[in-house]
Amino acid sequence: MTKHAAIHRRDGALHVEGVSAASLVASHGTPLFVYSRAALMSAWDAWMAGIAASNRGVNGPEVKVHVAVKANSNLGVLSVFARLGAGFDIVSGGELRRVLAAGGKAADVVFSGVGKSVEEIREALVAGVKCFNVESIPELSRLDDIAGSLGMKAPVALRINPDVDANTHAYNTTGKKGNKFGIDYGDAREAYAAAASMAHLDVCGVDCHIGSGITDTAPFIAAVDRVLDLVDILESNGIPIAHIDLGGGLGIDYGDGATPPPTPEFVKTILDHVDKRGPRPVWFEPGRSLTAAAGLLLSKVEYLKPGPAGGKNFCIIDAAMNDLARPTVYGAFHRIEAVEERVGDTEVYDVVGPVCESGDWLGRARELNVKVGDLLAVRDTGAYSFVMSSNYNTRPRAAEIIVDGESVHVVRKRETVEQLLSMETVLP
Repeated sequence: MTKHAAIHRRDGALHVEGVSAASLVASHGTPLFVYSRAALMSAWDAWMAGIAASNRGVNGPEVKVHVAVKANSNLGVLSVFARLGAGFDIVSGGELRRVLAAGGKAADVVFSGVGKSVEEIREALVAGVKCFNVESIPELSRLDDIAGSLGMKAPVALRINPDVDANTHAYNTTGKKGNKFGIDYGDAREAYAAAASMAHLDVCGVDCHIGSGITDTAPFIAAVDRVLDLVDILESNGIPIAHIDLGGGLGIDYGDGATPPPTPEFVKTILDHVDKRGPRPVWFEPGRSLTAAAGLLLSKVEYLKPGPAGGKNFCIIDAAMNDLARPTVYGAFHRIEAVEERVGDTEVYDVVGPVCESGDWLGRARELNVKVGDLLAVRDTGAYSFVMSSNYNTRPRAAEIIVDGESVHVVRKRETVEQLLSMETVLP
């Protein structure tokens, strides 16, 4: 790789590491998700730097980073982190299988999620996952029954809802009273007493997760304090707690004006705050902060549709809400730029796709200098992007590739309409 950033411009042309975005499209078509291996590794290194800079250094209690598979579950991406020694945070049996297929170890897997099925729990127990983050007393009972039927003890942490406002989108807020996630803080002692009484459970931790895309450290600190207060109460009642799991949720700078603290600073701040109350093992479950900035969605301009006087102009591209749902679902902002810079005047466009929905937009009021056939790059699409894509309007899902220096690896082939139809039959 050159001395430039992983995703950069060279003579005005967008490059991913040592490969031009235009050449990627020439070989692999559009829409196309592109990830930089160097950017993924750099994001991981930032988490490690924060741990190293904390009071933990290299000799303190364990600090383990578990990659949130839901953010980007591509096997190629997961394999990058598995080789770096990451743990993984999963929310389904399918994600467990992905981790194992990517070279991860079940012993490094934390199983979260509110609706674990009997089959998923059984599979995870047999595989030997590290811990179940349990979200309700009924789940505790189910887990105890299944572990007992297998002659096992299930390691558990209870996900406690600390009622902390993360000040993020309502759909991304997970730690307030009324969210479906976790056990209410006021019910935590009763829930832990129930867990401790079950013969086939091994209570080992406390878990919380307050939201996603958070750009302020203060809500995390508030959640840490609530968790540590609970730990003090539990241990005074004879329930030892081996670790605290502080979840993920750290946001990135999407270019929308919300700027999170640098990852190393954030990690050090959280760990140092924990250590004021006494060092103990800490687990994290980041997703977006590890993968988002490493990704691009490349797309081609199909039409430029001028609006009436005083109305909107539309730049219609071949990527759509089925490829990138975040703008439609969350009103999310992603930077959009031309792959090849062109000198001259710009026009203001809403960047939209061909899907038959007025909600099919990727960017509003963007200044662009483009022509039909030009390529656009939607930035920061390495998290919650391909994983949320669909086949709406019978649109095959995009290919995914990873660039590693000057090498290009297809880590997911482009779907075909024939593949979609092969899963269905007409009536006899």
